[in-house]
Amino acid sequence: MQIPSAMTSGIQGLQSAQNDLAQATTAVAAPEPTTTTPVKVEQDTVTLSSQAAQSTDKVSAIIDAEQAVTQAQASAEVIDVASENVGTIINLSV
Repeated sequence: MQIPSAMTSGIQGLQSAQNDLAQATTAVAAPEPTTTTPVKVEQDTVTLSSQAAQSTDKVSAIIDAEQAVTQAQASAEVIDVASENVGTIINLSV
């Protein structure tokens, strides 16, 4: 079993966060499809549009975007700490 370096793990986490953020923001920016349902009220027909499902999808996409930002911040911290540790090791061995 091979254990990846902290720097590699941080970079992979940052790339994953970038991909997740791109997908989430695309979902937020996508236009909402309109679905209509005819409803019979006495002798008139009324058309109601259903937007509850679309707004739930937008909220989920915004939550996903926020999670991606948090993941990117954590990955950047991993990269920063790995860089500091490598600098410390090089200074001790010289």
